Amino acid sequence: MEPTKSELEILQVLWQHGPSTVRFVNNILNEETRPVQYSSTLKLMQIMVDKGILDRDESVMKHIYSPVEEEGKTKNQLLEKFVDSMYHGSASSLVMQLFGNKKTSKEDLDEIKAFLKKLEE
Repeated sequence: MEPTKSELEILQVLWQHGPSTVRFVNNILNEETRPVQYSSTLKLMQIMVDKGILDRDESVMKHIYSPVEEEGKTKNQLLEKFVDSMYHGSASSLVMQLFGNKKTSKEDLDEIKAFLKKLEE
């Protein structure tokens, strides 16, 4: 199941901070992302449980939510879908577009070169 933009914001909080309560997630969203009502965050996290995106631990009074999938797996799935739909599956087209639209620092280029060298080995 592909998460919506709002669901991804919640997942980012949970991946960064670990299993959390709705109140904690809502506070982080309000501090770092945008103003969000507690009731909206609660409803969305309940929907995410129903969709199988989040798990809910109900063994304590304040329910604790955690992502079902690891961050890397979710991001890989979203990236593959994006590359397939926007670049006809061509990762090189994506990279060329990215480098053509943004000034890449020397540090970034060095890191990319090291990564490519490691892939060739």
